[in-house]
Amino acid sequence: MSDAEIANRIHLALRKVIDPEIRRPITELGMVGGVSVTDTGVATVGIKLTIVGCPAADTIERDVREAVLSVAGIETASITVTVMTPAERAELTSRLKGNRTQQFGPDSLTRVIAVTSGKGGVGKSTLTANLAVALAARGLRVGLIDADVFGFSIPGILGIAGAKPTRVDDMILPPVAHGVKVISIGMFTDGNTAVSWRGPMLHRTIQQFLTDVYFGDLDVLLLDLPPGTGDVAISIGQLLPQAEVLVVTTPQKAAAEVAERSGIVARQTGQTVAGVVENMVGDLFGSGGGDEVARRLDVPVLARVPISVPLREAGDAGLIVTDDPAATAISDLADTLVSMGRGLAGRKLGLSLK
Repeated sequence: MSDAEIANRIHLALRKVIDPEIRRPITELGMVGGVSVTDTGVATVGIKLTIVGCPAADTIERDVREAVLSVAGIETASITVTVMTPAERAELTSRLKGNRTQQFGPDSLTRVIAVTSGKGGVGKSTLTANLAVALAARGLRVGLIDADVFGFSIPGILGIAGAKPTRVDDMILPPVAHGVKVISIGMFTDGNTAVSWRGPMLHRTIQQFLTDVYFGDLDVLLLDLPPGTGDVAISIGQLLPQAEVLVVTTPQKAAAEVAERSGIVARQTGQTVAGVVENMVGDLFGSGGGDEVARRLDVPVLARVPISVPLREAGDAGLIVTDDPAATAISDLADTLVSMGRGLAGRKLGLSLK
């Protein structure tokens, strides 16, 4: 086999090396430089990282080395790591971001699900985080926006508290946890700094999450909304009118009226209320709240999640529980949402008849 043939096989092997942040083959991202092979089976491969100090550098170099050594005839792999030039990086970001204002627009094939509640303390964030992981476990490409700007908690629940997004020019690459791409305002603050913003600033932040954060091609985008019917809920309605909404409530009947309001606001902005999730089911919070909210909004109760100490403890520790009645209920909710699908009516499919 000639050196050129071996070099070609190396290129083919490198297609299996995936950038951990962008989640695409490095061969598609312009990250592979020169490839050469000697008669003695020594391969030299150049890799171009997106930025200096790339947090995925060690992982990429390791995976490249393994891919090269898997090629028949290669005895030694020498990996040379450099950084893209500004022009190469600009070309990459331009290719990736495309028309980011339409990343999750009405014609997008990404299913957008906003999780809301009438008040705090109903376990909405824990439910959303675990639902995202359950959907990802089914092979779906899932993104999660922590839109609860004042009470952000998703990074801690998913075990990535302190994680920071990678910036490539003006593009933001979200951290990944349990197969879910996650972005939160908590990733841009120091420690437990409080966020005190008015409506316009909140709107710009949510808009930036939807445009400047590179999620790639997603099957599902989940949004953890703050409780109530404030500025963020209204902004989400304006920016994502095609979103489906899950209303989370406790079994307490007194919570029904409050939870109903979040569904009403969603409908006022054109969004669809997919159904109700009754969370923390058990004697402690009474019964009937979920059914009452569903009756008021004329939608089904999609899941009843029992109150669970293991689920709460896992969230505090940044872990995911799978062998618990609450986890099973959330897993069943993921199946229900997948089976419901999303209609194609009114969306452009990019097809033409000739």
